Amino acid sequence: MVNSVIEKDVTVEGNITSSKGSVEVRGRVVGDLSAQAVTVHQGGTVDGALSAQSVTVEGNYSGKIQCEDLRLAASSQVKADVSAQSMATESGAQVEGTIRIVGKKG
Repeated sequence: MVNSVIEKDVTVEGNITSSKGSVEVRGRVVGDLSAQAVTVHQGGTVDGALSAQSVTVEGNYSGKIQCEDLRLAASSQVKADVSAQSMATESGAQVEGTIRIVGKKG
């Protein structure tokens, strides 16, 4: 799997797609992000839709999340409509929005 990193000093305005890899956001993304796995690190910010098999949020996120597995760290601040198969939330995570967990299929 290919790993792409948006570093702390980088701001991307526009949509990002990684069909076979993961994207780590340490800086700021304003736009939709689609990948196999997405991690928004502490200090990172994403404003836009996220679509991935696995999403981890440790920083700030605003938009819509569609994924299979969602993990929200204690440091996360999320304002989103969420649709996921499973979700794990650490104590201290801040979440505002509509949450829809459909469970694992099979």
